[in-house]
Amino acid sequence: MRVLLMAYGSRGDVEPMVGLALSLRALGAEVRVCAPPDFAELLGGVGLPLTPVGEPLRPVVKAVVTGTAPPKAEGLAQRVTALLTTAYDAIAPVAEGCDAVVATGLVPAVAAARSVAEQLGIPFRTVAYFPAYLPSPHHPPLPWPGRPLPQDVTDNRVLWDLNAESLNALFGGAVNAHRASIGLSPVDDVRDHVLTGRPLLAADAVLSPWPEPSDLDVVQTGAWIRPDERPLPAGLEAFLDAGEPPVYVGFGSIPVREAEDVTRAVVEAVRAQGRRVLLSRGWADLEPTDDKDDVHVIGEVNQQALFGRVAAVVHHGGAGTTTTAARAGAPQVVVPQLADQPYWAARVAELGIGAAHDGPTPTFESLSAALGTALAPGTRTRAEAVADSIRTDGAATAAKLLLDAIGRERPPVSA
Repeated sequence: MRVLLMAYGSRGDVEPMVGLALSLRALGAEVRVCAPPDFAELLGGVGLPLTPVGEPLRPVVKAVVTGTAPPKAEGLAQRVTALLTTAYDAIAPVAEGCDAVVATGLVPAVAAARSVAEQLGIPFRTVAYFPAYLPSPHHPPLPWPGRPLPQDVTDNRVLWDLNAESLNALFGGAVNAHRASIGLSPVDDVRDHVLTGRPLLAADAVLSPWPEPSDLDVVQTGAWIRPDERPLPAGLEAFLDAGEPPVYVGFGSIPVREAEDVTRAVVEAVRAQGRRVLLSRGWADLEPTDDKDDVHVIGEVNQQALFGRVAAVVHHGGAGTTTTAARAGAPQVVVPQLADQPYWAARVAELGIGAAHDGPTPTFESLSAALGTALAPGTRTRAEAVADSIRTDGAATAAKLLLDAIGRERPPVSA
């Protein structure tokens, strides 16, 4: 059996797919992966060849988030069309001979993946990494840039109807024009077309439960976690052994505005708590602002091995980092920047396993208050209790469900 996985987005979109890929491979399936070229090393490290989709994403994301992107000559419709075409052209050849397609990421890329599956007549699944991405009467949708939710509307079903209208306005014309160009019929509702009626929810039911009753037949599998057996670098081990557990600070594959000011505020707030700092460069390119020896800078490391040895984790609130810290029983301070990150910040606070920073721009004062909560003994006790309840078999569960579904749904082989 052969499965194509497509993830067009940041590392938070791609790494869970690696966890699923390894579980599928353990069950005997062949796996092919399409993703931005930024993640060739990540995939190559576990023996998964990458078919790249488009140009490297990191410089684009950094320019957009930090406000340094040059003005685009083309409009939104042209950019959506370009991504649809680029994604389709990358995915279609790799999908030949596959038995199913699983996709996540930006709407145009997922729409292209579904078109490929439709042309081949094979099963298609969309995956979400947090509940609020999926329509529900129990929560509102995330606001789209330039399309804020109306303040006077509180009915979630009405808000989700407006969300569908927004996505049709943003993507409908380009999606249907592309579908027509490859011989497919138009769709009336881009959002529902991309999500399907039975999406996968790769999130832990304790950290982020799916509320019922629901209008969708959501299959919550638990988070998809890539097994990571890499040892920590010798320099990091030496730093950890040289004193009390430090506070980890990193924003993953999310750039931040005014990175130097943010770094200075975070480091000084951690020092004020009497703690050392582990500073992860990440896509924010964090670097120390002085040469004191209580700050150790790291690159890509095994967070599963690291987070159980730190006093707290200060991060952006991506699904993967939140889940990894929660599994390790490490208190968290979430400084959300965009997308799903405010959701995860709220969940960390609601569960009592850390603090949600108010807004994306930390100051010494705001971080000091949040760290005071995270480093309190009661928060550590609560975080360790929650860690014991988090499932670790989400990717294996999803792989088995997916292969069983493919066996039921794929067309019979003609004699």
